[in-house]
Amino acid sequence: MAAFPAKEDVTICFAHVAYRMAERFAARNTGIRHFQVNSLEELTVRIGDADVLSVSMMWRNSLIARAPKLKFIQSISAGTDQYSREALKAANIRLASAQGVNARAVAEHAMSLILAMSRQLHFARDNQAKHHWRGMISDLSRREDELGGKTLLVVGLGRIGSHLAGLARAFGMRVIATKRDPGSGFESADDVFSQGRLGEVLPLADYVALTCPLTPQTEGLINAAALSRMKPSAFLINVSRGKVVDEPALLDALAQGRIAGAGLDCTVEEPLPAASPLWDVPNVLITPHTAGETRAYEDNVIDLLLENLERLWRGESELTNGIV
Repeated sequence: MAAFPAKEDVTICFAHVAYRMAERFAARNTGIRHFQVNSLEELTVRIGDADVLSVSMMWRNSLIARAPKLKFIQSISAGTDQYSREALKAANIRLASAQGVNARAVAEHAMSLILAMSRQLHFARDNQAKHHWRGMISDLSRREDELGGKTLLVVGLGRIGSHLAGLARAFGMRVIATKRDPGSGFESADDVFSQGRLGEVLPLADYVALTCPLTPQTEGLINAAALSRMKPSAFLINVSRGKVVDEPALLDALAQGRIAGAGLDCTVEEPLPAASPLWDVPNVLITPHTAGETRAYEDNVIDLLLENLERLWRGESELTNGIV
């Protein structure tokens, strides 16, 4: 593999439609050449100038052929399923994810969705839009609820899931979780189970929060069979990836009242098409994949980028969150 270029020879390309990466990077006064593109068309034209690329949704594996200088990609997102590991290895391009930079933000967002479902804030906002003051409710099953004593199942007890578990326990919730290594994680959750026991523990949960990565093993994990094992009074919270959930099965479960509702930060197709029936389900609260988007996000990614660049300049083979 060719040596990584020296600091004075490096050019970084930041590629994102909205995040102000170059602006925040310039504030560091690193002296490193950099520029930003805001569209795939711009990236396609200018990627040949880049030794380092910081990108996420805009990445296409076909860009490798147009990037002879490219040595390192620092993903702006935690998910890296859009990158072909094999193609990057063949081109001697390193890849690191941004896993963990938004763990706190995503966990807080998941907790906010849990609170919204519990306190029926989505119904309150609907009533506000209609200028309707809802009266008091006699039917106990239709009232707002409390979180104390309820059980949260965290599917994927990684950094996000562990932080969410801490938040939930502060509200007096019992937390159970699944993870690949069920022998650890007890500092965060009350009980930890292997991923293979998901079907066994789903009936125990009042809230099921998906914080797992999208992998071949987790794609379609929450399918009709899984949904049928949830309590009719339980809520599904998804802050992972849309494809972890079988959307037609979810829509059917909601329509039939087999679960109480869902808080979704991600969907199978994004942006969610205007014709999607999910928009019109009253007991679904949708946020547009913004769980990790905070005012600190750019700087968090830049911290990670600079750490990995220092490793590359020192000739180290191991990167923080290294993938390739």
